[in-house]
Amino acid sequence: MKAAVKGEDPGSARPWRVLVVDDSRAQRLILRTSLTRWGYAVTEAASGEEALALARKTRFDIVLSDWVMPGMSGLDLCRAFRALPHDAYGYFILLTSKSETEEVARGLDVGADDFLAKPVSADELRARLKAGERILGMQRELSDKNRLLGAALAELQEIYDSLDRDLIEARKLQQALVRDRHRDFGSAAITLLLRPSGHVGGDLVGYIPIGDDRLAFFAVDVSGHGVASAMLAARLAGMLSVASADGTLAVSLGDGAAMTPRPPEAVVARLNRFLHEQMQVDQYLTCVYAEADLRSGRVALVQAGHPHPLLLAADGSVTRIGDGGLPVGLVAEAGWQTIVLHLAQGDRLILMSDGFTECTDAGGGELGEGRIADLLRGTRGLPGPDQLDALLWEVERFAGRSELGDDMSAVLYEFRGA
Repeated sequence: MKAAVKGEDPGSARPWRVLVVDDSRAQRLILRTSLTRWGYAVTEAASGEEALALARKTRFDIVLSDWVMPGMSGLDLCRAFRALPHDAYGYFILLTSKSETEEVARGLDVGADDFLAKPVSADELRARLKAGERILGMQRELSDKNRLLGAALAELQEIYDSLDRDLIEARKLQQALVRDRHRDFGSAAITLLLRPSGHVGGDLVGYIPIGDDRLAFFAVDVSGHGVASAMLAARLAGMLSVASADGTLAVSLGDGAAMTPRPPEAVVARLNRFLHEQMQVDQYLTCVYAEADLRSGRVALVQAGHPHPLLLAADGSVTRIGDGGLPVGLVAEAGWQTIVLHLAQGDRLILMSDGFTECTDAGGGELGEGRIADLLRGTRGLPGPDQLDALLWEVERFAGRSELGDDMSAVLYEFRGA
């Protein structure tokens, strides 16, 4: 490693620039002779005004200024020098015969770094200059590191902006998984709600028409948040809706491509095998999967760790359905029981994620199933889409914020009768 030359800035391989300010030509000559011999690049100024004009055009590393001068004093020069819009620091030494504590304090207050008593000793001047060089060197090093940090932050911001744009597009794609938010089948209707807490989430809702008189619908909540959960939810959406040679997870294809719904417990079991045998990830999911007869009002469903479905009867009573069940993906040989309901005209079955029931207010209190039931009763006269919108609005009002901490999803199935 090359050793630094005397008076040379090691950060730029150039001599330190020193501005000598004194109304005495003889004093300037003495200082210039020593500084030049030590390797500094020296500029002279005969007054504070001249020095300030030079400093506006050139960045000086060190300023040696007499305190008492006609016109602008060294104290005033120091104050004005500190106000210049320079990025780099300049080390300012006042040459003075003043030794009173109050005078020294005034110098420090306006920005002086050091003081030298006149007449100036060459050895003491050299020592003070070396101290200034050390401080300037540390300042240069800190500035270089700040520039590197700024460049790294700018690069990270660019990466973040790119990811943010990608996630916005991913959110649009995820919302596209809910093809039709509301569909009317005449004797029944279904409404879907899907709102991730971030750009993307792990909730999934949907429905599958099966022939003219059957309808499967589901609500899924993949564990965790973010991209990994959203990717698994998207994969499940494809498996539930895209037909293959033997149908889908939900439907089997018979002779003449006739669709036959698989029993809900069989669908959930197939989902469980898929997670264990093919995905081999640490994620699991909760879900409610239901299959409805659009004419009779019969609904068969499986609850797998998801919040309890709520049956909102036409008379306003609310019944909690199911007994919990194991989440999907935790136990390889788990089994689930199918629950059969018979909906009357005007009854509604609501599946919702735990983002509703576990929503908290400013004090940490949870909304809970009881308040959800009250909200459902109070909005039962609204059409399905409006009822879910009203429910979401009430949840936001309870939380005191529109940005909720969990994904919000729901399915509302309304039976109107034959």
